[in-house]
Amino acid sequence: MIEMPDEDFDYLVELAFARIPPALTGLLDNVVLFIEDDAPAHDPDLLGFYDGTPLTERGDTYAATLPDRIVVYRGPILAMCESEAEVIEEIRITVAHEIAHHFGIDDDRLHELGYQ
Repeated sequence: MIEMPDEDFDYLVELAFARIPPALTGLLDNVVLFIEDDAPAHDPDLLGFYDGTPLTERGDTYAATLPDRIVVYRGPILAMCESEAEVIEEIRITVAHEIAHHFGIDDDRLHELGYQ
């Protein structure tokens, strides 16, 4: 486990998001990014979560809905990492993984691509 000030962790999440190619981030639609301290009690090791309707499932009736949410969980990431370099890598993978869900890419395909 590594200790890290909240501001440093938040900056690393912002940096990971900024490193996603603009061709992809420009396609994000109605999405907000959150950082929360703890994962849900029913899945305490969860690193991130996408809550919403993927672009591939939105139809003509998709309108006036609350934004999709991408959540990165600080506690579980810090608990599994032993260095800042590991934190940076886990955040990078988690942010990319959750953005991919917004585009309709499922966990099986993400694992094939190396995004655990």
